[in-house]
Amino acid sequence: MFWAIASTVVGLIMASLMIFIRARASKRPTNGARILLPPLFMSTGAFMFIIPMFRVSFPQVIEALVIGIIFSVFLIKSTSFQIEGKNIYLKPSKYFIIILVGLLIARIILKVMISSTISVGETSGMFFLLAFGMIVTWRLVMFFNYQKLKKEL
Repeated sequence: MFWAIASTVVGLIMASLMIFIRARASKRPTNGARILLPPLFMSTGAFMFIIPMFRVSFPQVIEALVIGIIFSVFLIKSTSFQIEGKNIYLKPSKYFIIILVGLLIARIILKVMISSTISVGETSGMFFLLAFGMIVTWRLVMFFNYQKLKKEL
């Protein structure tokens, strides 16, 4: 029970950090590296699967990734760019915070639902994959949209 609560608190802290980072990002021009590096840095979390406690079955991997991709649609819809001069900026969205909080609540509800049927380690592994699938999909779409705008410049 402790680990379930602790991981939820960490999720809340990370969501708050994401809101703060996103607010700051809209004040500086963006580039391809700023878009693609966060998923690359997050990918190091996959080392958790070295520890047997966090390993999940192949169907669970597919399930978590598909749910992450579905969740990414909300982030994709709330993300847009604007051209100012010769620079491309992330356009602030008033819905981003609402969507992020909504996704966090959905993740918490899902975690509570499945934590009674699978171990805390497997739950952690699945939610890492869910978040990774969501962020990679969102960032790839962002990168392709950025590239289109860059060509217009």
